[in-house]
Amino acid sequence: AGGGSRCPASAESIAAGMHYLRMEGRETYKSAVQAMETAAEEALRRCEIDISRIKCIIPHQANRRIIDAVVERLGGKPEQLFVNLHKYGNTSAASVVIALDEAVASGRIQRGDLVLLVAFGGGLTWGAAVIEW
Repeated sequence: AGGGSRCPASAESIAAGMHYLRMEGRETYKSAVQAMETAAEEALRRCEIDISRIKCIIPHQANRRIIDAVVERLGGKPEQLFVNLHKYGNTSAASVVIALDEAVASGRIQRGDLVLLVAFGGGLTWGAAVIEW
């Protein structure tokens, strides 16, 4: 792949097809699952909270397979999960807050509930937080 500052576009790079983006889907999947699992486990550990006490898990809405794999690895249950990927697709950095807003508006999250937010993003960034609503 070409482009950006590492390999600026030129007539030659465009003719060679180097300006197209590529994604290694399998590697992205593995990295996302591992990073989100690790971040969520660390957040739960620091809060001294078991996954069973979490009322709602709101993950980054990138891919259903990634979401399901993370929840399974954490030992969570499907009923803890909030997913709106089927409605909006991957809304990138906004996915967790859009899902949180929808979960609250629908009554899925009530005052005092423990919520696990977990995300993975471009540039290999990730994070998680446990909040009491």
